[in-house]
Amino acid sequence: MKVEISRGLLEQIMDFAAAEPGEVCGLLLGEAGLIEAVLPAANVAPDPTRHFELDPVSLLRAHRAARQGGPAILGHYHSHPSGVAVPSATDAACAAPDGTLWLIIATGQARLWVAKPGGVAGVGFVEALLDIR
Repeated sequence: MKVEISRGLLEQIMDFAAAEPGEVCGLLLGEAGLIEAVLPAANVAPDPTRHFELDPVSLLRAHRAARQGGPAILGHYHSHPSGVAVPSATDAACAAPDGTLWLIIATGQARLWVAKPGGVAGVGFVEALLDIR
């Protein structure tokens, strides 16, 4: 699977991640195969230095906007400030095997994953090609 993103959008996410000591998160918006916009969201996890939880208000607004003809929610992004850009065991435990995109930022690197059925927790991640334009 290949997904396009503009260099500007990717830099926006990377800058956001670099500026925060904890995990940052937000939504990836667009259409199949193309991330057209990002929507940063507050991380409301009890321990944002180790986990992320998207602000439910931001998530509901994005779903409502998509139902009214706005861009679809393709997935989300989050950072691993002291880790690597691969899904963690916590990510797998929180994911649904529904084909959503998981863009993970760590140590200045961005990698894109798709949540699919499989794996120990019922979710496996398959790396997708992030086509930066």
